This record gives sequence, structure tokens and C-alpha cells, in this order.
Amino acid sequence: MSAESFHHDDPLREPVWVRVGLIAFAVLAMLLLVVLPLITVLASAFGDGFGAWWAALREPDALAALRLTLLTVSIAVPVNAVCGVLMAWALARFEFPGKRVLLSLIDLPFAVSPVVAGLCLVLLFGAHGWFAELLAEHDIKILFARPGIVLATLFITFPFVVRELLPLMQQQGADDELAARSLGAGAWRLFFRITLPNIKWGLLYGVLLCTARAMGEFGAVSVVSGHIRGLTNTLPLHIEILYNEFDTVAAFAAASLLSGMALVTLVLKFWLESRHGDALASSHRKH
Repeated sequence: MSAESFHHDDPLREPVWVRVGLIAFAVLAMLLLVVLPLITVLASAFGDGFGAWWAALREPDALAALRLTLLTVSIAVPVNAVCGVLMAWALARFEFPGKRVLLSLIDLPFAVSPVVAGLCLVLLFGAHGWFAELLAEHDIKILFARPGIVLATLFITFPFVVRELLPLMQQQGADDELAARSLGAGAWRLFFRITLPNIKWGLLYGVLLCTARAMGEFGAVSVVSGHIRGLTNTLPLHIEILYNEFDTVAAFAAASLLSGMALVTLVLKFWLESRHGDALASSHRKH
């Protein structure tokens, strides 16, 4: 086949200068918006040497912020994973009144600003909120405490798992499950032997996205935390406080730690896509 006929048969084939220009633009944008800021953070974090970096991370407030961040992630991610699986299963397998409304509400955390989400929690659990009297009666504290931070993170990260699983389950259909049911499999056996193995890679992908978002959440957590050093500051809030106090070495040290955690998540994401890219890509095309 000649070059002219190949070019004629492939309408999507662009001139060389267009392809080179687009690729160069994409690479330049990534360098300026992602790589260069990351290098700047690392250079600033280790500018005074490894000892200063390590000393900044060993500060009690930094350790408390790290522990709270990991605690929040360890609660929010499993809860959203379980809820996401159950909700995706219900939406993919059943028809019921209000299904379209529920599908729209799933995307609400994507549409609403995290600060607005935090203010909603204040209206619910604040001193003059809807549940203020009930909470005061039972001496339960939500705002300016760990429960408020967990709730804010749960709200912001809720859509990631269900939005990864729903198109995947819709694409796979229910044939395997119907066959297992016809052979006498119970609900739990059906789920653990058929449904879960079919969605495990999509579930893992959604969990990774949820984890990355939970670690870096700032807006909603900032509203409900109260910024109590050593108690209600997560790593992002701790970094902001240090930077506002012009303690740049400690701020960039904490930022480098948070960036490192994000990079680990990114590496796992790339590994997952390289091994199961076809299944994940097909699920993404359904979004």
C-alpha cells in the first residue's frame, strides 16, 4: 500500500508538524505544571541537608499531622470501598424509582467546592446546626475534632470507587451471576466467587484514586478542623501553617513527604494500568 493511499484511508492521520507540535506542547505543559513544581519542592526540602529535613519531620506536630492523615485515610478508604461496591452493584443490576437522581447525587462531591462541603458539615454539626442539641446531649463532638475530618474526607472521596466500578459492572453484565444463581449459589457466595473477582482491578484502581485524594484533601478539612496544632491538623493543613509562619524548610519537608506518598500511589496506578490497561480503559470509555 502506497503512502498516498494509506494517508487517504486514515482520515485521523495528521501531518508530522501537527503531531510533533501537540506532543511537544503536552510534554512542555507537564514539565511546567507538574515536574518543575515537584523538583522545586524537593530542592527546597533538602536545601539545608538531610538532617534538617529529618528533624522537621520528627517534630511532634509533624508526626501528629502524619498520624491523623493516615488515620483518616485508613477509615475513609475502606468505608468508601465497601459503600462504592454495594452502590455500584445496586445501580448496575437493579432498576428502581429515583435511580437517575441517585446517579446524579453520586457526582455531587465533584461538582461542589470542598469548602462548601465543609460549610455544609458546619450547618449540620456546628453549635447552631441541625444536630447541635442531640450532640450536646450525648457529649459528642464532631467539628474541630477527628470525626469531622473523617466525615469531610468521606464526602469528598465518595465518588471515586463507585464511578470506577459502575461502568465496569454495566459492561460485564450479569450473565455469570445469573448462571451461578441458577446453580444454587447464595448471595454471599455469588458475590465473593463471581462478582468480586470480576471487578477486583477496577476496585483497586478506585481505591488508589480515593487514597490519593484523601491524603491531599485541604478545603473541606480546613473548614471543619479548627486548625488545632497537634490535634486536628492533617499534613496539608500542617504545611499551610508552617508556610504562613515562614518556616519554609519544615513546610517543604512536610510537602515532600506528602508528595512522596502521592508518587507511591502514582507508581501503583501506572503498574495497575500496565497490567490491566485494557479492562480499565474500556471501563473509562463508559464514563
